[in-house]
Amino acid sequence: MLVAAFLKYLEHEKNYSINTINAYRTDIVAFKDFCVAEFEQEELTTIHYNQIRTWIVSLVDKQISNRSINRKVSSLKTFYTFLQKVKEVEVNPLAKHKALKVQKKIQAPFDKKEIQQVLAILNEEVDFESVRNKLIVELLYSTGMRRIELINIKEKDIDFSRQLIKVLGKRNKERFVVLLPSILITLNQYLALKKEKELKGVEELLITKKGVKIYETLVYRIINLYFSRVSTKAKKSPHILRHAFATHLLNNGASLNSVKELLGHSSLAATQVYTHNSLEQIKKVFNKAHPRESK
Repeated sequence: MLVAAFLKYLEHEKNYSINTINAYRTDIVAFKDFCVAEFEQEELTTIHYNQIRTWIVSLVDKQISNRSINRKVSSLKTFYTFLQKVKEVEVNPLAKHKALKVQKKIQAPFDKKEIQQVLAILNEEVDFESVRNKLIVELLYSTGMRRIELINIKEKDIDFSRQLIKVLGKRNKERFVVLLPSILITLNQYLALKKEKELKGVEELLITKKGVKIYETLVYRIINLYFSRVSTKAKKSPHILRHAFATHLLNNGASLNSVKELLGHSSLAATQVYTHNSLEQIKKVFNKAHPRESK
């Protein structure tokens, strides 16, 4: 009952997305199952930190990454914060817990040449799926939107006269992203092909060839498929296109605050992770242009 109440709290008061709520549910249920198996204890309100620590050690033994463990523990900590709020527990057992150390990974974004090469490949085909895939790449790269935001776009969210798309971000926060003229061309081409399918009751912009809403793994496969043909980078995912969007804007003089708004971040701290590659570019320009370097 307490878990169900917590999940309702996340949905109605915190406005978390369904995916986020499901992640919390999975983490808490997994912890509860562990407590039943390890301690024969179902009541989560009487759990103490040593039991949680045993759970964390078990996750480490399973070679789960520190980043993933920290996320699971964060879910549990939020749950106990809620239990405090509704007076089910007096003290949060994770109040003094310190997160496991995580090595920061700097992911290299796709460069402009790689993106142009992928678009050139997609330009060679004019069938429904190829045009849709081109639109997916262009939208992700030119707007910096998240994969889930892309999937949930509806045709009614497009404002052709103002060249904007309304997207629903994290915590159901709405924002508008700008459509470049080149995207409008691809968008109109795609919509014409979609209209030929004579679908009824389909609100979503992006669909499969069978006429149903696209899904997260499909978007990942599309990006990975095309960029594997032109890039040797270790990771090829929709998020790397978002990374490229932010990095290329910063390299071309956009302010950090402007990029923050375009990405839909709630704080500058979240945006600053994208500054590493732009700083590397600045260093190259500096080293090449400084008078002492040119001697």
